[in-house]
Amino acid sequence: MQVLVYGALSAVLTLVFLLSSPPPGHAFRCGSGMVSVGDSKGKVLIECGKPTFKEKVADRETRYASTGKSTKGKSGKTTKTVEQWTYNCGKDDFIYILTFEGGKLIREDTDGRGRGESECKGR
Repeated sequence: MQVLVYGALSAVLTLVFLLSSPPPGHAFRCGSGMVSVGDSKGKVLIECGKPTFKEKVADRETRYASTGKSTKGKSGKTTKTVEQWTYNCGKDDFIYILTFEGGKLIREDTDGRGRGESECKGR
């Protein structure tokens, strides 16, 4: 009986621990600000300031066909610019690469250790 109680208690504590943990890190802390996937370029600029480097890497084109009665048979396309913004967070941190598509942050990566003084000061 005690084994069952301890087993159930252990399972509950494990579940509580897992649910209270933050989601896997898709957040970039810059100074006192923080941005995450889904944020706009404007929010990133406000929270993190100007990046060390900006680069347009592609234009993504999406084609669509309309199925509505008023637009039946019409098709079109949308084009979204893909940009990468690089932040050098200094010798004690990483170089972060933020990828935007259509003005929204879609991915955060690191590219080795930063150098010199941090440029990730935020506000």
